[in-house]
Amino acid sequence: MNNSKIWLSSPHMGGNEQSFVNEAFATNWVAPLGPNVIGFEEVLVNYLMQSSEVAALSSGTAAIHLGLILLNVKRDDVVICQSMTFSASANPILYLGATPVFVDSESETWNMCPFYLEEAIKHQISKGKKPKVIIAVHLYGMPFKVDEIFAISEKYQIPILEDSAEALGSSYKNQKCGTFGDIGVLSFNGNKIITTSGGGALVTKNKETKEKAVFLATQARDNAPHYQHSEVGYNYRMSNICAGIGRGQMQVLDKHIGLRRNMHQFYVDIFKNIAGVEVFSEPNADYFSNHWLTAIIIDPEKTNGKTREDLRLFLEKSNIESRPLWKPMHLQPIFESYPYYGNQISENLFKNGLCLPSSSNIILEEKNRIFEQIQLFFQ
Repeated sequence: MNNSKIWLSSPHMGGNEQSFVNEAFATNWVAPLGPNVIGFEEVLVNYLMQSSEVAALSSGTAAIHLGLILLNVKRDDVVICQSMTFSASANPILYLGATPVFVDSESETWNMCPFYLEEAIKHQISKGKKPKVIIAVHLYGMPFKVDEIFAISEKYQIPILEDSAEALGSSYKNQKCGTFGDIGVLSFNGNKIITTSGGGALVTKNKETKEKAVFLATQARDNAPHYQHSEVGYNYRMSNICAGIGRGQMQVLDKHIGLRRNMHQFYVDIFKNIAGVEVFSEPNADYFSNHWLTAIIIDPEKTNGKTREDLRLFLEKSNIESRPLWKPMHLQPIFESYPYYGNQISENLFKNGLCLPSSSNIILEEKNRIFEQIQLFFQ
């Protein structure tokens, strides 16, 4: 039996990426500007709709960093951040010398809990530190509770930076994720639903903010014949070569979403008759997840003591990659001294949750291996 590695989330080329890259080489557009960058931004705008403007950048992390700058975050400002997320959501807060305040998840979408978000805001205001920005994340492609979170944002007049790095193609009430916030963020890292090898994008609602983002991302060069700089700038623009990969990937985005969702249904079918295992799924029809990663929760009290770590190690022996859920930021050594508001939902998710192989290019033979090993583990 073939025992090659089955990856958690591997890149999946569509076929036309090479033609865009070849064109960049043929025309010598290999710098961080050119027709592929413009074309990639245009196809993203058309896909997202909602009168969006898009700036293609070197990473999703760069987009979060610039987003915080554009929302006027300064040293010692308070920024609220979802605790259950990848560290790239929170690290840029520290880049700016601001103070992160972490908020727990709720159990339906695993995203920011509206109750504890408001508790955090009220407590910080009582200390004279009204939060400057809320960073809300669509975890594993699952939209957060948009209506509830934005009601709180509007009540306290705090802008939202929408981290949609894992949620390109997901939607809430038929509106694409990435287009709700004052600023949205996308990622095209190698493990995302589409990739530019590395890359990201900042999504905004107006041309002026996009132009400011591009200005900052290209070293904040003033309009002068010589190199003149009046602001701190960054080298954050996407290259024309990477954008060429992105143009090819956008041609197969919807297909890849369909394949990821098929993988999710594959796991739903596997676990429907296995006691103590819950597959992370949309709470109702308002939510549409790209199911970038399919995740499960294992209750050891219902599985004869078998844990998510037992399953992870068992799959690892068969060269099948799986991974615990994101370790909450308030439990990370770098962030554990910062304020946290919650009730251990994210801790319990981390303790019992596991992400399973979800690539859009998993073949039938690999699915059969995954199925057989899961069945063997739970026998």
